[in-house]
Amino acid sequence: MPRNEVTPAKARRAPGPSRAELEAARDKVVPDVLVEGLDVLFCGINPGLASGAAGHHFANPGTRFWPALYGSGFTPRRLRPDEEDELLALGLGITNVVDRTTAQANELTRAEAVEGGRRLRGKVERWRPRWLAVLGVTAFRDAFGDRDAKVGPQTMAMGDTRVWLLPNPSGRNAHWQLDALTEEFARLRRTAGLPDRRSDT
Repeated sequence: MPRNEVTPAKARRAPGPSRAELEAARDKVVPDVLVEGLDVLFCGINPGLASGAAGHHFANPGTRFWPALYGSGFTPRRLRPDEEDELLALGLGITNVVDRTTAQANELTRAEAVEGGRRLRGKVERWRPRWLAVLGVTAFRDAFGDRDAKVGPQTMAMGDTRVWLLPNPSGRNAHWQLDALTEEFARLRRTAGLPDRRSDT
């Protein structure tokens, strides 16, 4: 079921979660945004503490996921994390390689990544999105044992689902600035045959 909308008063509240709230969010699980037959299922590495505290994906203010998603034409406007369920009507969804929240992705073990890759494959084969877009080169290499994987379309598939590797949208990923990240998202959108949904284009 779609989550309840955030009230306007809560939406305007500027302060993020406190340090105590972030610490309490360790090892939580943020539910997938997922239905059968999506056009693109975006797959993060694992949720951060801000996402665990908020209960929504990509909730850290420093993430470039939502700006890149809009700037590349996947969404008609820039969505907030609490509006993530609106993605489903656009044929988009969100999951993660590893479910549990951590402060940083490097807190995950290689074994967790491998197990996460196995579970992700099963999830994809069950829900059958047209494309799986994994956000993070290192996580992809660890999860699927492909040491040579590079950003872009992959030769591997999961059932009928094609796989695309995107850069990690974290603000800590200095190798990819927002413009280049957005263009890579747009390259996936064009390859998937999806329209540019931006209302100002």
